[in-house]
Order: sequence, then C-alpha cells, then structure tokens
Amino acid sequence: MSQDTSTHASAAEAAEEAVPEESSSPAASPVPPPSRRPWSAWLRRSWTALRTCPRRWRERHPSAARALSVTVTVLAAALVVVALVMPNSVVRLGPATFVRIPAEGVIGAAVMIALPRRPRVALAVVSGVALAALTVLNLLDMGFNQYLGRGFNPVLDWSLLGDAQSYLKDSLGGTATLAATVGVLVLVLLLFVLLTLSTVRLANLLARHPGTATRGTLIAGVVWITCSSLGLQMSGVPLAVDRTATALKWQVRQARNTLRDEAEFQKVAKVDAFGNTPGSQLVPDLRGKDMIFTFIESYGRSAVEDPIMAPGVDRTLDTRTKALAAAGFHAKSGWLTSATYGGSSWLGHSTTMSGLWINNQQRYRTVMASDHMSLTDAFKKTGAFDTVGVMPGVQKGWPEQKWYGLDKVYNAFQLGYKGPKFSWSTMPDQYALQQYQDRVHSKKPAAGKARMSLLILTSSHQPWAPIPKMVGWDQLGDGSIFKGIQAAGNNPADVIADTAKSRQEYGKTIQYSVTALTEWLTRYGTKDTVLVFLGDHQPIARVSGNHASRDVPISIVAKDPKVLDKVDGWGWTDGLRPAHNAPVWKMSAFRDRFLAAYGSTPHPKKG
Repeated sequence: MSQDTSTHASAAEAAEEAVPEESSSPAASPVPPPSRRPWSAWLRRSWTALRTCPRRWRERHPSAARALSVTVTVLAAALVVVALVMPNSVVRLGPATFVRIPAEGVIGAAVMIALPRRPRVALAVVSGVALAALTVLNLLDMGFNQYLGRGFNPVLDWSLLGDAQSYLKDSLGGTATLAATVGVLVLVLLLFVLLTLSTVRLANLLARHPGTATRGTLIAGVVWITCSSLGLQMSGVPLAVDRTATALKWQVRQARNTLRDEAEFQKVAKVDAFGNTPGSQLVPDLRGKDMIFTFIESYGRSAVEDPIMAPGVDRTLDTRTKALAAAGFHAKSGWLTSATYGGSSWLGHSTTMSGLWINNQQRYRTVMASDHMSLTDAFKKTGAFDTVGVMPGVQKGWPEQKWYGLDKVYNAFQLGYKGPKFSWSTMPDQYALQQYQDRVHSKKPAAGKARMSLLILTSSHQPWAPIPKMVGWDQLGDGSIFKGIQAAGNNPADVIADTAKSRQEYGKTIQYSVTALTEWLTRYGTKDTVLVFLGDHQPIARVSGNHASRDVPISIVAKDPKVLDKVDGWGWTDGLRPAHNAPVWKMSAFRDRFLAAYGSTPHPKKG
C-alpha cells in the first residue's frame, strides 16, 4: 500500500515538473492575452448562435418553417415580376398590368438553371441591382410624366431633384420635406436590397429543382411566344411583354440622343436671323414706348377651356377686357405651344425670348452661355431703352441677367416684402406689381430713353394654396396685410392630395394673377404702355389632364391703336380671351415674328 502511494506521489511530482512555468513574456505565450479572450469568445458564441438559431427553429417548427419559406419565395417572385412589368406612367397602372408574362423573367430563369453555383449567384446579384436601378428610373419616369408631361432624362434631370426638394420645403415645410427625403432614400435602399436578395433566392430555388424549373421555363416560354404571336390581351393590355428590355433600350437611346442633341443645338444656337442687325434697325416702331413683357406662372390653355376651371377664368378675362376698354386699352390674343409642361418655367421664358426651342436643361445652359440675342436684349441694343427685371421668384444669384440684357434686376429680397410666403410664391403678384410701380415704373428712365421691363409673376405657382386676395392698392404697405389672408387660406397638403380641389384652386389663382396685372395696367398704364403677357406652360397633368396640349395664351395690350395694327395680320382674337381656333405657333416662333412686325430688319448671323 505504501509502495503504491509512493509510486502515485512520484508520478504526480513528475507531472508537475513536466508542466512548464508561465512565461513572463507575452510573445512566448501561444494564446492571446487574457484581455482579448472575452471579446473573441463572445463574438464566436454570437456568430454560432446566429448561424444555428434559424436551424434550431426550423427543426422545432417544421410546418411553420415551410410556410414561411414558401411565403418569402412567393413575395420574392412577386417583387421581381412587378419590377419587370411596371409601366412608366401612372395612367397605365391597373390590375391587368401585373398579370403579364415578362420575357426577361423567362430568359433569366433559363440562364440561371444552366449556370454553376458561383456564376449563378454573381449573375443574380448583378441582375437584382440592375433591376432595382431600372425600377428607380421607372418611378422617376412616372413622376416626371405626371408633373412635367415627359419622362426622366438620366443625363440632364438629376439637378431638378434639388428643385423638387425646394418646392416641397416651400409647400409643406422643412420637417415634412426632411421626413419625405429620408423616407425616399430608405425606400430606394430597401428596393436595391430586397430585389437583389429576391433574385438570388429565386436563382437558388431554380438550381435546387432543375427538372421542375426546366419544364416550367419551357412552358412559360411557349406561352409567351403564343401570346406575343397572337397579340393576346387582357383589358387592352398585352399578355406578353418585354417591358424592362424596352425601357433599357429607351434609356440608352435617350442618353445617346441627348449627347448628340447637345452638339447639334450648339450649331443651331449660333444661327440668328437678327444676330447682326444694328441697334438702329431693331424695333423702330416701338421707340418711345413703355414696353412690359410679363409671364404668368402656369397660365395654360386648360385655364381657358377646361370645363371646371374655364367658367371662372373666362368670366375674369371678359370682365377685365371690358375694364381695359373703359380705360382706353385694347388687346389681341392667340396661342403659343410651350417648350415645357407642368414646370421648368425658365425653359418657357428662354424659348420665348430666344426664338429657339429650349426644351431641356442642356439647351438652356447652352443658350445662356451664348451670344444669341434675346428679345429683351434687342431693346437694350437699340440704345433707346433702359432695361429692368422684376423677379419675385429669384432667391439666389441669377447670372442669366446678362443674357437677358437687363441693366437692373430686383429679386425676392430687394422688394421690401415683410408679409408671409404663399407656399412657393415669395409674395403676392399684386404686391410685386406695386413694388414695380414704386421702384421702377414711376421713375423716369435716363434722358432720351424709354423703358423695357420683364416681370415674372408667381402667385399661380403650384400647389395653389393658400391663395392671396386683392386688397386696396393703397393698403399694400410692406405686405403685412397679407398675414391674415395667408393664415385663413387652404393648407397646401390638403390641396395637393385632392385633384378636384387642385383644379378649382388653380383656376382661382389664374383669376387672381390676371386681375392683379390688368388692374395695375388700368391704374398706372399710360398712352405709351404696351403690355405683352403670356403663360410659361400648362399646369401639371393632374390638373390639366393627361392628354392636354402644351398651349398657353398670349395677349398684347396697348392704348395706341398703331401697336395692335402692326399685328392685325396675325389673326389673333380681339380681347384677352383667345378663341379656340385662334392661330397656334410654337413658342420659339414668337421672337422673330414680333421683331419683324415692329420694323426690325433681319441681318442673319451664321454659325
């Protein structure tokens, strides 16, 4: 017994001696420092738990797991199909739109079945990201078609998103705009993530069931070819489509055409029928006149002819025509087809004044950087006119002043307004007109000169709520009188959300703007005053309709009968309301017709 004990003791001592002493040098230790062990262990445990938790849940609840898996797969397939067949216009949305067979889905399934795992996953990821990007462009197309009557141009239109954000801020407030912006960004991110995960999931599902997937793909392909060949439709919508491929081709073609148009338009802008005309031969028949060109925001043909808006607007136009006649003024009116629709007012302004068709931002930038003569600059070149602009909508630097040939410009911060904003509009038109009277029109121009003025009125800018009201001209003061009117007006959010109310309120704003302008004219106009006023574009499609024209009314008003006699051959309608069958010109035709009518001699400048 003692011998065994002695033997065990000796073995224990030998074992202790065999264990090396703990080194004082960290480098000599084969394990991490103790301080790092808790973190690495925690990470390992957490990762293991994350990996095994779903597996354990599936093992414990097999029926629920299968149901969840099927649900997720169905939702993934639905999301991909919706992205593949979604139209680019709100008016085309409908149940039949989403039961179509997308060719891209059939072809994609066939390719995924044939590929090995790694290439299949890689292609699925790329396909998901690409489909998400095209879906975003599709949604932008929807918005642009709804508001501007055209699709989104991925080369030129990104800068307009900042303008849209500013518009929302002015209409709905900073907090709501910030929330909307964050919400949109989150939705776009989710769209990219969910579509990518969906395509990967569907690709893996096809690979796990190659036999069933192959048969299903062949059947879908045969059905697609049959529907396409026979032109089968449901509720007027084709059952077989290649919407995504068509959209992609359209975007590529649009980008190519945009770049080509930029080069071609630069050549067009260098050609000017009056570019070399001496100042002495420009508008000789208007020398000594008090010339005023005025744009009324969103004043379109729909305001004059739409059955909801027209009664009130037409009544105002007829009433103001009689009031002008009583003050000795007479008018002739016609139609111009605007280069823009629903927004981008500056394109309408520059098209009218340049005689060039400026229907996108690139053309606008090209013209603003050129020496192509504007109609307003023609008056400056005569040397017989002081030129001034009143721009209550301009709230930052405006380098376009040089191209327009304006000696002086009053922006929103230079008109002394202390009242409230009316959504996007910085001040009521009546106040802006009174400030024009006080700061410009009532002052005598330089010795031996007349004056040419350019006014941009803004009260009829969307969202058409709240709407200012006419007050006594002697009560305008610094604009504080409008505080009560603004507070009692409609909430912009309520009007934006209601199409019928938007149309009604839009009509009221046109009535207000026309009334303010013509009242100013009868109050302050002289025997030499010549007023040319027009709309810059139609209101958005939600108000004017999805198939509305791009026409806007234009009127020339004067006391001197010789002024209107010069345009008698144009066939325009007497009064402020143009007849339905009055002549319609492209907006770009106005400059040269106007210059020629008032005695200007063409001296072409060629590029």
